[in-house]
This record gives sequence, structure tokens and C-alpha cells, in this order.
Amino acid sequence: MRILITGTTQGIGRAIAEKFLREGHRVIGIDRQEAGISHESYRHVVCDVRDRAHLPEIDGVEILINNAGTQNEDDIDINLKGLIGITEKYGVREGIRSILNIGSASAHTGAEFPEYCASKGGVLAYTKNVAMRVAPYGATCNSLDPGGVLTPLNACVMNDPALWAQIMDETPLKKWATPEEIAEWAYFLTVVNTFCTGQCILVDGGESINYHFVWKD
Repeated sequence: MRILITGTTQGIGRAIAEKFLREGHRVIGIDRQEAGISHESYRHVVCDVRDRAHLPEIDGVEILINNAGTQNEDDIDINLKGLIGITEKYGVREGIRSILNIGSASAHTGAEFPEYCASKGGVLAYTKNVAMRVAPYGATCNSLDPGGVLTPLNACVMNDPALWAQIMDETPLKKWATPEEIAEWAYFLTVVNTFCTGQCILVDGGESINYHFVWKD
């Protein structure tokens, strides 16, 4: 199948692209940085998802994965408006099979930078809107909402022993996901799955269900 993925130069996006390539699919990556993947079935386009006027013409996209995002840097423009622009151009049309938006557990909890939470919260609502509009094509649209993932974006806390200990105290499974683990979820939701749609799937090691119950001994 023909797969379009945004944000493929590192982290989750790169892991997803490599997963689809291993499975024999053709992958097109859009990123504002130069390609980090070299493969005969991979095509890379250097483009900012915010730049709607210069998005390339790409025909026959069967699966769209909106992964490109940032944290505390024009979050609403990149994480939400950019995602909407990509989806409206390539995803909401006949021939699409599946759309997956990479959201965040913070959209459910509000526990991060204000604009980041707002941008990812918008992704959740937009996912449901798109799911209704692509259903007539027999397509699904979901969001995959990770908690902590071991990516370069999170290195500042991963490499700080004190902060890492605090984070693990808030995470029942006492670990973060690898990008490859999130890629497996992405593959399942877009290729294996044909019936779950309009859903926002939390994959956060239990962080969002954690609570501190205080009571007298």
C-alpha cells in the first residue's frame, strides 16, 4: 500500500516509517528536515506541514499517518492546524483506507504545556470529525495517544535521574514506551483494524489512571 507519514526523520515517525517499509509498503515521508531513512521504497519530501501552499501533489495515498509535531514551539500551528491541512489535502477523499493521528496522553489529562495540551485536545475532536467524513469511503480514522516515549524530544528528562525517578513514580508500569512499540500500535490501527473508528487510544503505561488516595490509617 501507499503510506504517507509526516515527521519521519526521528522518533515515533521514523519508527513507524521503518515498520511499514519492513512490511513491504511504499512510504512517503514529509518533514522539514532532510531524510534520515534510505530505502528503495521510501520517498522523502522536505516541507513544513504548516506551508499549505507548497504541500506536494501526492496521488493514491491509502494510509495517512499524521505524526509531525512539536512541544512548546508553535504547538497549535504545527500540531493541530498543520495536521488539519495535511488531512484535508491527502486524507478526506475516495481511495483512503485509514487515517491515524498521533495525539498525546496530555490531551486527556491536561498535564503539560498549555498550548501543547490545547493542540492535542483539538486533535482528539478533529479525529472524530474526520472519522464521520471518511466513513462513507469505508475508511477509519483514530488517534493514538502515547504517554512517555523514549525519543530525543524527551532526552532532557530521561537523562536527569531525579526527574526520571519522579516520572516513574507517576507511571504504574515503571517504564516508557519505545518508538518501535508505538509503531506496532500504528500498524495495527491502520492495517489490521477495519472497524474501530473515531476513537482516541491511550497508550501511556497507566499514567492517566494513576491517583493518590489519601486516608487516615
